Amino acid sequence: MPALAEQLAGWLASSDAATLPGDTHETARRLLLDVAGLCVAARDTDYVAATLASVDGAGACTAIGVRGGFDAFGAALVNGTAAHGEDFDDTFEGGPVHAGAVVVPAVLAACERERVGGDRLLLGIVTGTEAMCRLSLVAPKATHAAGFHPTAVFGALAAAAGVSAALRLSPTAIASALGIAGSMASGIIEYLAEGSSTKRMHAGWAAQSGIRAALMARGGFIGPRTVLEGQHGFYRAFAPSVKPDFEPLQKDLGCKWVMEQIAFKPYACGTMTQPFVDCAIELAEQGVAAAEIDTIICEVAEGTVHRLWEPLAVKHRPPTPYAAKFSTPYCMAVGFFDRRAGFAQFTESRVNDPAVLTLASKIRYSINPHDEYPRNFTGHLRAMLKDGSHREVRRPHMRGGIHAPLSSEELDAKFLDNVLYGGWSREQGDGFRALSRSVFSHPTLDALMEFRS
Repeated sequence: MPALAEQLAGWLASSDAATLPGDTHETARRLLLDVAGLCVAARDTDYVAATLASVDGAGACTAIGVRGGFDAFGAALVNGTAAHGEDFDDTFEGGPVHAGAVVVPAVLAACERERVGGDRLLLGIVTGTEAMCRLSLVAPKATHAAGFHPTAVFGALAAAAGVSAALRLSPTAIASALGIAGSMASGIIEYLAEGSSTKRMHAGWAAQSGIRAALMARGGFIGPRTVLEGQHGFYRAFAPSVKPDFEPLQKDLGCKWVMEQIAFKPYACGTMTQPFVDCAIELAEQGVAAAEIDTIICEVAEGTVHRLWEPLAVKHRPPTPYAAKFSTPYCMAVGFFDRRAGFAQFTESRVNDPAVLTLASKIRYSINPHDEYPRNFTGHLRAMLKDGSHREVRRPHMRGGIHAPLSSEELDAKFLDNVLYGGWSREQGDGFRALSRSVFSHPTLDALMEFRS
């Protein structure tokens, strides 16, 4: 039997943009648009400035919204870091992983570097995203449990897959690229301790690693064929607590496209927190005032507690705006007051607002052993009011996900809000939106140069 990396390599090498289903085209377009909006929105942040200080300019590749050109590795690092930096990027509910912020920057930079056209960009985005989603289904929850960020570790392999497909590497070279990427994968979740910025760079680091792995493999560097299933392989290293089930990786590969189920977030915070924000907004819209609330108890999945609920005292008073994005109590409280959770809800002043923190301190959790996480993200709250009555709100699904997708109009509005926040004009935003609708048929990606400032 061929090794798993060889099986994936055969599929990647034989994939053709001309035969991809239409729904995959639209998902790829939405990913490109969403990533671009987030890159522009974050371009003036301190962490993007620090990332830019680490890369070399004067290259052929685009960091969206940033003046000048960069080499492929620098462009992928900057775009990936910016796109993932505010935790407003897409998510795959079964993983959970953020594919767009890894795969789009990697394939975009590789295609610009190699001077290939939009059909290769489409092929790389679709296949790389599909690979990332499927890789994340092999050992659900175990990667987080081991202390690693799934987007970071699966992202390196997915970026290598997408870039290899876009550059039309041979099956042998693609298998090596996946093997090489296995040794480049990294990303621990200790950022949760103090709200530091390392999670922000995980997508960019994975993106540049995937390009490097593909180019090294094309040059003849050899990676292990058994990188996925081997005794010292990827899942043994990053998901040691469970026996991997490779059926979701292999079943109907090339026939069924799970990447079409990707969710686009309505809020700039942790993925599993999104339906809880909607619950809080609904409670507010019922006419309940914050002063009337005594306590709120939320039913949650055990697998989300260590990232989004504990230590509870820290989640009640997040130390930084970034830490607040991974505090369900804070996100619910600010959503209750503002009816939204965008960029403006995660600033230094908002995170220290006494009214918001007072409400956040009233929010607690109980574990629901029947919660469907990670297959489905749900929300719940039970608010006990000071007059002895209570209100209960449930969300059976994440808004923006497969069961309740955002409309094209909502996604366009999110993109426009983000680029206006980042300083683009409406005309620039409309220009990139038009490009996203046509770029997959362009013979080159030279049009991207118009969006370097």
